[in-house]
Amino acid sequence: MLRQTDKPNSTDFRENQSRDNPGNTVRKQNGTTSFGGLVNNAAISTFGETGWLSMEKYEKFAEVNLLGSIRTTLAFLPLLRKYKGCIVFMSSIIAYFTLGNGIYSVTKAAIEKFCDALRLEMKKFGVLVCIIQPGNYAHSTKIQPPVSAEEIWNELSKEEKEVYNKEYVQEAANFFNNILNEGSTNGNEAVDAMVHALTSPAPKACYMVAELKEKLLVFVCALFPTAVMDSVLSYALSNVKLA
Repeated sequence: MLRQTDKPNSTDFRENQSRDNPGNTVRKQNGTTSFGGLVNNAAISTFGETGWLSMEKYEKFAEVNLLGSIRTTLAFLPLLRKYKGCIVFMSSIIAYFTLGNGIYSVTKAAIEKFCDALRLEMKKFGVLVCIIQPGNYAHSTKIQPPVSAEEIWNELSKEEKEVYNKEYVQEAANFFNNILNEGSTNGNEAVDAMVHALTSPAPKACYMVAELKEKLLVFVCALFPTAVMDSVLSYALSNVKLA
């Protein structure tokens, strides 16, 4: 649990020196002899069907959204075990389903399984592991800028252009942009969940910070057969059709 005297620390772990000696880096920057918690919040997002995205883009998303959090966690585990700290991971309800952003969903589902394993392993050390699952906060976080149908089309391979057409790409882009515009503007809700996870003596293992309709979608996904969820999502996508 964080104390009031603890200070947040931000470090760029793309730099080799920071990764090699994270404990010393933290102590030098804020002079602390404790380590209350770690928040893994780095993420990028994009839109596109599976075949529209290059292997390089998949690798980039895995590096930032998944491996970045794992790398940082491993670097700080000695301090977290020593001071019985708390590790918070920013996931998403998109870990349960996807609507045009499967590449983002893949990384969030993977980080949740990493958290599940880590949470059980850290219990014997008194280290807490929490997951935050926000709903659609794209409007307030700006994690996903509006998508351009023209840019998507220009990046498609020759093979993909033979399967899809510009009209389909435009409709898909409009559909996804509408979802982005409907996102909550109250971004402090997710921040409040992070603060509670770090400061509460008994934080939740999972904080779902989402609107009721989003929670219902997760409920359907978790408890109903896959065919039911596929039907629900297919209906949501029914306006986006190939000519």
